[in-house]
Amino acid sequence: MSRHVLFQMWEPMRQLLIERHRFYVDQARARLLTQFDDMEGEARKAATAWLERRSYNFDPDSDDEGAIYEAAHDEEIAYFQLLEEMRDSVRLSVVAGIFHEWEKQLREWLVNEILHWHKGSEVRSKVWSQDFSGILELLKGFGWDVRSKPYYTILDACRLVVNVYKHGSGGSLDDLRARYPQYIVNPFENASSIVLSVDLMDHTNVKVNESQIQEFSDAIIAFWNDIPSNIFDNDEHNLPKWFEKAWLRDRSKGN
Repeated sequence: MSRHVLFQMWEPMRQLLIERHRFYVDQARARLLTQFDDMEGEARKAATAWLERRSYNFDPDSDDEGAIYEAAHDEEIAYFQLLEEMRDSVRLSVVAGIFHEWEKQLREWLVNEILHWHKGSEVRSKVWSQDFSGILELLKGFGWDVRSKPYYTILDACRLVVNVYKHGSGGSLDDLRARYPQYIVNPFENASSIVLSVDLMDHTNVKVNESQIQEFSDAIIAFWNDIPSNIFDNDEHNLPKWFEKAWLRDRSKGN
């Protein structure tokens, strides 16, 4: 007996989604992240510019030249720290953009496929409004368990990092501490005498580096490549309650 195809990943669509993702990451790296490649040089230039401005009012009879150069050095350090903070924020914003674009494309694909066999608006609305855990439960219910895949932990870490970036301290930060503490960076990591517990650090200590951004990107590509070409209907589906309730509401409306 033939089975109905409920979800189909057309190969050209798969490749288009992957190409769009790679374009986003590549352009974000080229247009945003590379601006921070020479922070040390920029900080030195800022200190030099400060010295030039200060030189106009230099009084050799009353000003301490050594103190002025020390102040310029402080200016260089402060400028570098501001750039570092901006770079860390831009990296997190890039990760947030990557994750949200992927999540929206996944929901759009699900809704478009569902429309082939169900026209009700309640189900479509719930697919868009359900949290990410609910979407994973839906995929598992149809026979594709994303949580069992090797790339899942990276996607889960990415989700938590983005949530902390958006909302600050809270449940996502607690989960990140417990499961993926490598994304919480000790601000005194270069001072070997200072040991700070991850439990004492907050959302401002959540950071990602270039290699971790690449890991997130690779995990998303692995996800798109792993979607089965066809997900079939069968009698063993164990769908989440939110989907069943939405389905029944559509049925009650005649859809």
